[in-house]
Amino acid sequence: MSDEITTVRRPFRQSPQGGRPTDDRRRAGTPATAPSTRAGWLVPAALILLSAVPMAGGAIRLTELTGGAAITPENARFFAAPLPVVLHIISVSVYSLLGAFQFASGFRRRRPGWHRVAGRVLVSCGFVVALTGLWMTLFYARAEGDSDLVSGFRLVFGTAMFLSIGLGLAAIRRRDIPRHRAWMIRGYAIALGAGTQALTLGSWFLFIGTPGELPRALLMGAGWVINLAVAEWIIRRRPAHPPRASRPTGDRRMSP
Repeated sequence: MSDEITTVRRPFRQSPQGGRPTDDRRRAGTPATAPSTRAGWLVPAALILLSAVPMAGGAIRLTELTGGAAITPENARFFAAPLPVVLHIISVSVYSLLGAFQFASGFRRRRPGWHRVAGRVLVSCGFVVALTGLWMTLFYARAEGDSDLVSGFRLVFGTAMFLSIGLGLAAIRRRDIPRHRAWMIRGYAIALGAGTQALTLGSWFLFIGTPGELPRALLMGAGWVINLAVAEWIIRRRPAHPPRASRPTGDRRMSP
């Protein structure tokens, strides 16, 4: 009767060093190595680096407004109505930095409570970034070199950012995590448009010279388009529903 029910055991393999048998179950449970942990921080570090130039420009603007800098034709519109630009700079800086850490998957999994709290802050800051950006486009005097096309781009992508965050918020309220993730990545990509624009405009200036009105508008539009293209690649390269792990063979029991 003892042979009626048997348990299938995993085979033991000979260890190459000491000849002792090695259980495959121990090999499967090996923790992640330090290099893989460091690799998980490469994306957040790159996103923070991409945000560095616009954040530095924002810090200079805040210094002008709070330090009593001379009013010039270039900054007069900010002194006339400082609140929108101050809110925009502070909120986009918090949004860029805090949002970068949401791409550290290991950190996010280890601290789910932090992820939820940070998400609430990101949604609030993201809405402020989008709304103040739209307000400044509509009501501030245009900067020198801006055109109707630049203003159109700002209105389109500012509206798209607001809608993306709103759709991401609606998705998480429905517990639809894949759609929440996708829409929040799109909103973040649009917010980082200024960082990519620093690269597109800077490259043109370095190799060709000062861009004209139309090239400047197209280069700025390219910054948003590049970011959204990368965002869509990130969204589609990971399956929306990861496959379920199969039950270990050693847990199954054979019938009599």
